[in-house]
Amino acid sequence: MDVRTAVLVVEDETLVRFDIVDHLANEGFVVREAANADEAIAILETDPDIRLLFTDIDMPGSMDGLKLSVAVRDRWPPVKIIITSGHRSVRSSALPDGARFFSKPYKHADIVDSMRKLLAG
Repeated sequence: MDVRTAVLVVEDETLVRFDIVDHLANEGFVVREAANADEAIAILETDPDIRLLFTDIDMPGSMDGLKLSVAVRDRWPPVKIIITSGHRSVRSSALPDGARFFSKPYKHADIVDSMRKLLAG
């Protein structure tokens, strides 16, 4: 049986989230989705199969995507992290260890390629 990698997409813009979720599912990933960091933490606490977090920075709620990524790195160190934003640029020194950053608009193929490299690494 083929084991598919579980990815958690955290994006408050519904259409943007649906678009990347659909693309990742078509690429063979098992995709969970959240509209904010609070939902993401709740999913991570109940789903031990999540291997990769793909999060936007600017979101409503108790924390933004950068704070979420730091929390994930601390609580779930094996989870790989990709952060994206259409409003700001982030230096690699501001990211949790091993995380990647993509500016919006991003190319789906670049995201998938980066995910596969992170997971293989």
